[in-house]
Amino acid sequence: MEILEAIRERRAVRDYLPEPVDGSVIRRLIEAAIQAPSAVNEQPWRFAVVRDPRKLDALSAECKTYMLATQPALTASAHFQMLRDPAFQIFYHAPALIIISAASASPWHIEDCALAAQNLMLAAHAEGLGSCWIGFAQGYLNTPAGKQLLGLPPSCAPVAPIIIGKPRKLPPPVPRREPQIQWIGRAEVLASA
Repeated sequence: MEILEAIRERRAVRDYLPEPVDGSVIRRLIEAAIQAPSAVNEQPWRFAVVRDPRKLDALSAECKTYMLATQPALTASAHFQMLRDPAFQIFYHAPALIIISAASASPWHIEDCALAAQNLMLAAHAEGLGSCWIGFAQGYLNTPAGKQLLGLPPSCAPVAPIIIGKPRKLPPPVPRREPQIQWIGRAEVLASA
């Protein structure tokens, strides 16, 4: 698969088949993730993989409770009312959750982990898998209780909770707005390009 094709075709998948993702595939995705650039080559990432459906259900419940308690303005929005539904599982019953965390704090650890997450999601797409960054989980995962549930040390900072699995169906493409570009310098060359 060509990289530009993967970038254009990758979607946030929220509907998964129940079949598990093989550990060797997860390992390949993590190997792709660690190829990301990092500031001053710190490579601060650490990976936690959750594949137990009961643990994912429990984690989902804790994340929803935390979001509802700490983000009242956000969760009051009609768009996020699903968080109040006891049957809604924030990980969409995906068979695997990979949490990319920063093992050490640096001025750029969030950016470094986000770059690794993008690599992981593109690699998942190339493997025929779907993925989605679950922002609903981020707040709780960064609490002492969330870190303890994952077995992460207190110094670790979870950045990117990514679900992966075999998509039941791929979502359609989302229209993209025209980019706003401000050309600086050599306008005569850029205008004709």
